[in-house]
Order: sequence, then structure tokens, then C-alpha cells
Amino acid sequence: MIEINGAAHVVLTVSQWDKAHAFYSELLPFLGMQKVYDGNNFLYHVGGRTALGIQRAAPEHEGERFVQNRVGLHHMCFRARSREDVDKLAEKVRELGGHIDRGPIEGDFAPGYYYCVFEDPDGIRLEINFVPGKGLLVGDKPLAPSDDPDWNQNV
Repeated sequence: MIEINGAAHVVLTVSQWDKAHAFYSELLPFLGMQKVYDGNNFLYHVGGRTALGIQRAAPEHEGERFVQNRVGLHHMCFRARSREDVDKLAEKVRELGGHIDRGPIEGDFAPGYYYCVFEDPDGIRLEINFVPGKGLLVGDKPLAPSDDPDWNQNV
């Protein structure tokens, strides 16, 4: 057995390069991430013990929208350090013209779970959450999905 040390990076393929580039160029520094590469087809930021890159989609996929329940990524979630940070991120997404799907609200995914789900210009779903303490690692209660019957489409 090994013990991982976090998520190194995630790379998202975007179909509306110019809009996504502008969105992530504002959002990621707001999250404390530092830009380490910015080219014609790839943008990469590092911070918070992870990195996020966006890459331009192949020409035949230009303009396509993300479909959450297809094979592949469902959503990506950033961890916040406080409830206030979740609120601040929601306000920043609104400033950027991003779509907020839900929140900021409390959820029953873990004790004290507070989150906001939003979309980038291609509709890729992103989340930011705050979970106090050890979250799901407290006690021996297994993960219980939300009572919301649409949780897998809306989280």
C-alpha cells in the first residue's frame, strides 16, 4: 500500500477556447493558483497542492457543450478553507458571468458540508466546498449520498 499526497493535476479540454481562457485566467489566480504556462492551446496554474490546466479541444469538437453524465469527468471540486471562501468564490463566479447551478448552500454529504456548484463557459461543472474537521473520516459512518434524488446530476 502507498499513501497518496493529494491530486497533482487535472486537465480539462475546452471547446470555447477564448471564453474558457478568459474565465480560468481570472478564476484560478483568485483561488491562489499561479500561472506557470500560457500558450495558444494550453493554460496551466499551480497552487493549493494541485494544478489545473485547460487545453483547446480538437477543431471537430469546437463549440460542443459538456455533458455531465457521459463517460469521463462528472465534476471537479476545489476544497476551500472556510465557508466565507465558498461565498467569495460564488461572488467571483457571478462577476465573471459564470453560471451558478446551486449554492452556496449546506449539503448533507458530510458533517458541516458547505458548497457551491458552478459551470465554466463550456458547461463543465466545478464545485468548491468547505468541510470542517475530518469530514467523512470522523467515526465509522459510510458515505451516504444526499437525500436529493438528482444528486448525481446536480453536484
